[in-house]
Amino acid sequence: MNTTDRILEIESLTKIYGKGSTKTEALKGISFEVLEGEFLGIMGASGSGKTTLLNCIATMIKPSSGKVVLRGQDISGFRGAKLANYRGKEIGYLFQEFELLDNLTAEENISLPMALHGVTAKAAKADILKWASMLDIADVLDKFPAQMSGGQKQRVAAARALISNPEVVLADEPTGSLDSKNSKILMEKLAEVNRKQHKTILMVTHDANAASYCSRILFIQDGSVFHELRRSLEKENRAAFYERIVAVMAQLGGGSANVL
Repeated sequence: MNTTDRILEIESLTKIYGKGSTKTEALKGISFEVLEGEFLGIMGASGSGKTTLLNCIATMIKPSSGKVVLRGQDISGFRGAKLANYRGKEIGYLFQEFELLDNLTAEENISLPMALHGVTAKAAKADILKWASMLDIADVLDKFPAQMSGGQKQRVAAARALISNPEVVLADEPTGSLDSKNSKILMEKLAEVNRKQHKTILMVTHDANAASYCSRILFIQDGSVFHELRRSLEKENRAAFYERIVAVMAQLGGGSANVL
């Protein structure tokens, strides 16, 4: 891995909803780069555009202008099988509310992206066990979501996002539905995946504790980049980085309690 390599480039991205008096600019020409192996956090107040940004990268919504470039390829030009491959293999998506299928076991939920691309459960077994072991969910593989805790569900969802070996994992408020204990477990596991498996993670969060596991934070305000923080992993511990994050959140307006 070469962490100086740009894996994702966001170029002058805009998203406009409505027209005339109802016109709303959710993104205002935002630009930044994501390096391979980076753990990047996106923070900002409610309505700042951070989830719109994530959904543009995921192709859930189409930007009004600008580019999302993955390894030199503008994804706006993707159609058909190429777009399906991007959504199914190039990116993994970790939702706030887990989005597991209730009638499938944890193992079946994890293997679903592989099944959709013609990979049998038997062929996917080794990868399922690998991620289950790393995320500490091997003991729930045969359980249904209703039999799991919230923390276990989110780690199953994380395994599902990772199973296809995506270039980038997109995480939308992954701790938003978890208590503090399970949030800590999840973030430690994601940080371990980032560090040991060199996975590039782009995470939207309102939680300063969760953000403190990142290597860099972009703060979004009114559809534009307001500030950036970088953590020196060798010189700065998480507690010190957390304090710097909270200080910037307060500058965004209203203190950390209003940053969502």
